Amino acid sequence: MLDAATRARDFPALAGIVYLNTAAEGIPPPAVGEGLGQYFRDKQLGMDGRLRHAAVHAEARRLAAELIGLETDDVAICSCSSEAFNLASLALGLRDGDEVVVTDLDFPSSVTPFLQDGCPATVKVWRSRQGSLLNDDLVALLSPRTRLVSLPLVSFYNGFRADVPAVAEIVHRHSPALLAVDVTQGLGRIPLDRDSGALAGADLIVSSTHKWLLGPHGGGIVGVPPTRRDAWTVPAGGWFNIHDAFGADRFERAESLLGAASFAVGMPNYPALYAIHGALEYLSGVGVAAIDRRATPLVAECLAGLRALGVDLLSPTDPAQLVGILAFLHPRADALHRFLHDRKIHVMHHAGRLRVALHGYNTEADVATFLREFATALATV
Repeated sequence: MLDAATRARDFPALAGIVYLNTAAEGIPPPAVGEGLGQYFRDKQLGMDGRLRHAAVHAEARRLAAELIGLETDDVAICSCSSEAFNLASLALGLRDGDEVVVTDLDFPSSVTPFLQDGCPATVKVWRSRQGSLLNDDLVALLSPRTRLVSLPLVSFYNGFRADVPAVAEIVHRHSPALLAVDVTQGLGRIPLDRDSGALAGADLIVSSTHKWLLGPHGGGIVGVPPTRRDAWTVPAGGWFNIHDAFGADRFERAESLLGAASFAVGMPNYPALYAIHGALEYLSGVGVAAIDRRATPLVAECLAGLRALGVDLLSPTDPAQLVGILAFLHPRADALHRFLHDRKIHVMHHAGRLRVALHGYNTEADVATFLREFATALATV
């Protein structure tokens, strides 16, 4: 992933293209496909395959736990981050008068569960300024009625990176609220393990698996610190998440397991788990810190190039507030996107916004080609 030889071996699909859209879809290494194949072989064993399924499931949870600084028992893998946030809403048991704080840099999955008609809480929006969330603005939104603050570690919209420990200190000092952190746009790209301290103070950690983790769809990583197990116990039906689901009193009561385990409400998605395991094992072997060292200078180089071209940046201009995503507006965004795509340069386009995302498999040549062709597009489209 980090040099020409391993890039050609592990990501042959990148030959001849410039792929700068990992924030939407990561390119999986061969280990992901091998995982899917192994699932099929194990599935052919019938019930005997269940033991192998369970072993892969446990190992995937262990690897995910290492990435976010928790123990295996504190991590579950559900079907997607949207499911995780809906279950989190259920766990909170929100009532009239309760308040939830979200940000205008959040992805819809961490906001919309609290905007449904069936949710009685009042939603407050922590709004960004010039692409950044200012912590002083959060203080004014907190009250004794605040039950949850939802925060993206890295914004899908413009790449802004939040300071989770600083936000957690404010949340816990000024309210009884819990802090939920969506790490989808950072997990696998920057170190978030225990040594990094990047997630200190987070009460719930959620991530998708098909972006920077380079895994498949059908997975949502949920992390609950052991001190918050009671707060995040989901009262959902199922069996995998239920204590003694087949006991003698199973028609009289249902008791959810505590913490992260309560988010795994049904039969595990074993095909996705095998593939997720392959992706996590691959990233563990490469090392997320090494990926960060590789990609960070590329982000700074791309940011400098975009600023020199005079685009209307949505991203913060301070590289310290960025991870892998750069975004900007342009009135001819659609035409610019088509121009780049015709030249096999893949970026994201939505509603006048163009977004570039740089991972460990990107190169200096990718950045140079993008900036050169984008400059040409600006002059000719």
